[in-house]
Amino acid sequence: MRAWVWLLGIIFIISVIAGCSEGGGALSANSGAEKKEAEVTLVIGAYSVVKDAFHELLPLFAADWYERTGQRVSFQQSYEASGTQARSIAGGFEADVAVLAMESDLDLIEAAGYLNHDWRAGSNGGMITNSIVVLGTRSGNPLGISDWLDLTRDGVKVLYPNPKTSGGAQWDINAIYGAGLKKSEEATGEQSHEAAKKLLASIHRNVESLDKSGRASMAAFEYGVGDVIVTYENELLARMAKGTPYEIVIPKHTILIENPAAVIDRNVDKRGTREVAEAFIAYLQGEEAQRLLAQQGFRPVHEVVAAEAESRFETPEGLFDIAYMGGWTQVREKLYAKRGVWYQILAGIQ
Repeated sequence: MRAWVWLLGIIFIISVIAGCSEGGGALSANSGAEKKEAEVTLVIGAYSVVKDAFHELLPLFAADWYERTGQRVSFQQSYEASGTQARSIAGGFEADVAVLAMESDLDLIEAAGYLNHDWRAGSNGGMITNSIVVLGTRSGNPLGISDWLDLTRDGVKVLYPNPKTSGGAQWDINAIYGAGLKKSEEATGEQSHEAAKKLLASIHRNVESLDKSGRASMAAFEYGVGDVIVTYENELLARMAKGTPYEIVIPKHTILIENPAAVIDRNVDKRGTREVAEAFIAYLQGEEAQRLLAQQGFRPVHEVVAAEAESRFETPEGLFDIAYMGGWTQVREKLYAKRGVWYQILAGIQ
């Protein structure tokens, strides 16, 4: 009898030990799952101009996300010229979110099969910021620059970046070409593409260098290269806020810049980051982020914040958007195709 009791005791002890081991294994697995869910990394592929603003925005979003979900988010960030960034994502860089200079760069990513939702159906047509193309001069505007025609004068050295790599450069060139269309329309009642090409060619003859990005072009200007820089209004406002002595000249005719952001479907589904990526896009379009972007010189797209900031931003008399030029598809074909206007100007074709 004692032997049976002893044997049953041994079996009970063994079962308890086994149960503890299984429980410990389950605890370990659960701990790992909790740890995985408690942290997430959001990969951002952005154009270079937003880098300074994102330095302030990302910690704010991380704090907001943690407060709402209890999940800690860290960021892997890449900042390049917009065209370079778009090609990188289309080539396999696993960005969860793309923040780019223009919608045609998102079109490139979509064509590569990485986007399968209608990003334009989101708030504000998928845009997170606006700006306009302006002229920046040295302090005091020593050459008396007032409009595009002044950039065609002999001896005026102009800077803008390379449209093959920079979305900002394409906005700059669109602004010049579109201004030529506007001016001809005012004079004759009809758009003249020959007049627009002539204006662009005359300005390009005075261009000192074609840098990789808008930020690189700005750096060159601050090193003393050139007399006038064609760039985003927000770039100059941000630099002036830090003490750089620029003068901003707003041409009568210039283009409205619209900057999009989108979740990259293939990457977020692969990495399991869709929820936080979509929340980040929504955050960028919300009031807190929009106010900070406005402080950085961007024109906000949020209706309430835009109304608050209206007095800070001048609306040029002849402001136009990409639709005035026929939309991005037509602009790409007309200006940036292999035999388009930009190619002709570089090749010296009249």
